Amino acid sequence: MTLALRKNWFKSTRSAGASHCLETAFGHDGNIYVRDSKNPQGGTLSFDTSAWADFIEAVKIDHLSRR
Repeated sequence: MTLALRKNWFKSTRSAGASHCLETAFGHDGNIYVRDSKNPQGGTLSFDTSAWADFIEAVKIDHLSRR
């Protein structure tokens, strides 16, 4: 999918200018796209809404923290 088919990329308001951020975009196809803000041409990850919701829930409950 090309960038022309995606909505605008955005960073979390919690990134507060940090240099190690991800950018997210909601695609017209219903998927959620993620890329590295330092290397926007370096590729993207694509998630369907169910996988994205599972990821967000895991982050909220700190399921992905390093142990």
